[in-house]
Amino acid sequence: MRHALGLSILIALSACTIRGEGENEEQRASICEPIVFEDSPFTHCTAQPGDHAIAMDLSSDETDEPYRSLGALSRSLGEQEERLVLAMNGGMFDSEGRPIGYYVEDGMRLTVLNENEGPGNFHLLPNGVFFSETASGPWRVWETGRFADEIVDRPQFATQSGPMLVINGELHPAIDIDGDSRKIRNAVGVDAAGRAHFVITEAPVSFGKLARLYRDVLKVNNALFLDGSVSQIWDPARDRLDAGASIGPIILVTDKGTTQ
Repeated sequence: MRHALGLSILIALSACTIRGEGENEEQRASICEPIVFEDSPFTHCTAQPGDHAIAMDLSSDETDEPYRSLGALSRSLGEQEERLVLAMNGGMFDSEGRPIGYYVEDGMRLTVLNENEGPGNFHLLPNGVFFSETASGPWRVWETGRFADEIVDRPQFATQSGPMLVINGELHPAIDIDGDSRKIRNAVGVDAAGRAHFVITEAPVSFGKLARLYRDVLKVNNALFLDGSVSQIWDPARDRLDAGASIGPIILVTDKGTTQ
């Protein structure tokens, strides 16, 4: 935004920064919880319609250079951090951190819809778009072809990524039930009640396991893979601020009323 902004387990988060006492004086409730699915640990965060707003953020007001890290985002937000409840990397990007698919921030389109075939996860078609006409919803995850056919007016925010994990209640046709590729991954899906479910894995898992978590446990009919290996979250209420490889676009979830 240019600047709009289950089972419990104890998980060792090796790639995160823990903030000291006194840095966040106002107590905030986390929207995230640890869960276990088929012996694998995940962190599951839920944005609620009516309570939260969602936006995209790529760079600060002072520069067009992407943040490339959640730490840089945290240093840039200033007082706007007070209402932030979650930040997560969200969307495929190039070597400079700029989106390679459709990307809209505060109603401004930075890149056009990418319907090209090619190598890599993004081009494991169909891919999809996470978007909404307003920050407060309704939030949607749609397959790219449907988005191209049905969306006429530019949304308030959007990020294109891929592949889709779940499409109309079915696993992506190219995804195995539990394949050999295991990585730290993150994703988003929206359920029938309009809640946005953000998930990051706390151990390497397959595409299939992540997809089945969405379909079978979270009851999400359409879920979108956001990225792997570089996946990170910032959960201010739990003093979790992940660090790691450089990232690109960032999804922000705030208390409703702090974004347009």
